[in-house]
Amino acid sequence: MVGGGMGSFKGHALPGSFFLAAGLWWAGKFSLWSASRRSKNTGSTRLASRSSQRRLEVLESSAVLFCSLVGMLAEQFAAGGPSLRLYDAAGKHWEQLMNWQHATMYLFFGLAAAASLLVHTTDAAPLALDRLMLAVAFFNEGFIFFYHLHGRSLLDVHVHQLLLFAIFGEAAVAFLEVFHRGNVVLELLRCTLTLLQGSWFWQIGFVLYPPRGPEWDPNDHNNLMFITMCFSWHLAFAMLAVSALHCTVSCVVRSRLRRTPPMEMGLLKPRDRDPESEDEIL
Repeated sequence: MVGGGMGSFKGHALPGSFFLAAGLWWAGKFSLWSASRRSKNTGSTRLASRSSQRRLEVLESSAVLFCSLVGMLAEQFAAGGPSLRLYDAAGKHWEQLMNWQHATMYLFFGLAAAASLLVHTTDAAPLALDRLMLAVAFFNEGFIFFYHLHGRSLLDVHVHQLLLFAIFGEAAVAFLEVFHRGNVVLELLRCTLTLLQGSWFWQIGFVLYPPRGPEWDPNDHNNLMFITMCFSWHLAFAMLAVSALHCTVSCVVRSRLRRTPPMEMGLLKPRDRDPESEDEIL
């Protein structure tokens, strides 16, 4: 079968599903906050308040940290993994380095989640640290993938090189968010690239490890031309999905807030008045 020895369809579908879920979650969250910030309704300020954002960020970071830990443990101990052995002294060879590389990718996303928890549960770290660590995690993922392709077929290398455009793009956008937090264009662009990465992981699985049907010819130039065009289709799908979700959430928020009776801010108790979002602090 075409592809690396330790690769599999499930091995690409699992991270693909994770990034698809993350992209949709972020698109919904950022669209909700953006629509709430634009409205002058008191109920909307509560939706985008700092306390609401913090609770949501803590839940999200806890889930990412848990998934990262599970991923690292699975790479090390599941299905005959290296079990924390990096070098076999008796055989004089490295021990399953591909598993170690995957575990390292999970490690950096776990570090990003831990930094986010630190930011949103204490005042010990600057607010922008969560975006910076997320940028580092994406950069590390792309960096490892860049040197992950030695000795593979032409088609295998090409589909993974296309993936690097999405990964390094996400790293760049997350880094820009360090300085432009709350910029909905950057946030939705990150969502788009995350969806692109997720759907492309699935595409790689179908190309290199087709569960049904004939295998792809790894040296056919027409296959390379088609897969390049297919990447553009995936990008278009991601853009349309994020746009549709953003419009839907914005319409629902506006519709619900129209039915909410107006309330004077002066009638709220001081502890209930928390209109300042984290994005407005910077």
